[in-house]
Amino acid sequence: MEYTLEQKYELISQDALMFDSKDPIDIVKGLMHREYVNIHGPEHHFLDGVAFLVAYKNAGGKLDIADAVKKLKERTVKMPGAMCGLWGICGSVAAVGAALSIIHETGPLSDDRFYKDHMEYTSSVLHDMSVVGGPRCCKRNAFLSLTRASEFVKDKYGVEMVCGNTDCEFSDRNVQCIKERCPFYKKRA
Repeated sequence: MEYTLEQKYELISQDALMFDSKDPIDIVKGLMHREYVNIHGPEHHFLDGVAFLVAYKNAGGKLDIADAVKKLKERTVKMPGAMCGLWGICGSVAAVGAALSIIHETGPLSDDRFYKDHMEYTSSVLHDMSVVGGPRCCKRNAFLSLTRASEFVKDKYGVEMVCGNTDCEFSDRNVQCIKERCPFYKKRA
């Protein structure tokens, strides 16, 4: 079955809220295996941010999860696919940056530590991605983004999310997989 982006967002919203994990990788992988999530595509922009928000909330982070998911949906639906190659910014990083801004209620005129912190997070992950290189991989970039985000909120705000198994389960479906160059590649026996 073919799904519109709006239908994917709605399914992601519903399914993500069923997770009770503090591990955004666990959540994002669980959602990535759903039939409505492609190996690559703009649904990952919302998917990765939602996985972060749900894990953050489950780890004791203070936020109204339903409102946060609604706001994230409104922001990420505006992001086009292929941002990584066409704009030089990964949609996963932008989505988690948007999630952080929702959590801390920052905006373009904010003059507080959170504005600075969010820029620090996004620039650090983009650096990690630049070291690995391309071509694009929505799974690899999600794992990089969410792993860094988990460490970041623990160090900055004391919210202890966990990141468990980051071995990629999708490389066989990705014709552009960079295999051993990817820090999450798991060679199949």
